[in-house]
Amino acid sequence: MKILVNAGPTREKIDPVRFISNHSSGKMGYAIAAAAVKMGHEVTLVSGPVTLPPPEGLKKFISIVSAAEMAEMMKKEFVYADLAILCAAVADYRPAHPENQKMKKKEGNLFLELERTEDIALSLGKMKKNGQLLAGFAAETNDLEANALTKMQKKNFDFIAANVVGVPGRGFGAEENAITLYKADGTKKELSLKSKKELAEELLEELLKK
Repeated sequence: MKILVNAGPTREKIDPVRFISNHSSGKMGYAIAAAAVKMGHEVTLVSGPVTLPPPEGLKKFISIVSAAEMAEMMKKEFVYADLAILCAAVADYRPAHPENQKMKKKEGNLFLELERTEDIALSLGKMKKNGQLLAGFAAETNDLEANALTKMQKKNFDFIAANVVGVPGRGFGAEENAITLYKADGTKKELSLKSKKELAEELLEELLKK
């Protein structure tokens, strides 16, 4: 099976030395890509800026920085995928007018105008053809199930893996995580707290069940 995974954060330029980003480490996406390779699948990984080495055995590794670059590469590669797993924490907004030179500190406050980035999950959901599967992640601080189910329907996902962020020892940057996997058929599966490596293997088994 041809599996496409994205991982990590994006960086949205303010000026040549500053950017907007988030706390995503890429560990979950990289663990999923590595597990898929181990299971014998043909894997493409599209990654934002992280400190992790690419898993061995990938068919293709694509490094990007911005949300716009992520959108371009994901739409290009999704055409060839049987399953896409969206783990990246893509910025929802970017500076509308990034500066070409370093901004100097001035008196008073600074106000940045932000504009929306492309909703990559929504774009892929509209592109999805019969036979393709699309799985997303929902990192939430509250109303986990309601937010996850709304996102799954809106984006045309076949699965959504929902996890709580802001809890010590799990989620962004941590070595472990726990998720609830919701499926488009209305069922759900609790994947209990464990290492992201183990969780990735268990998640893939659920996604690939016949």
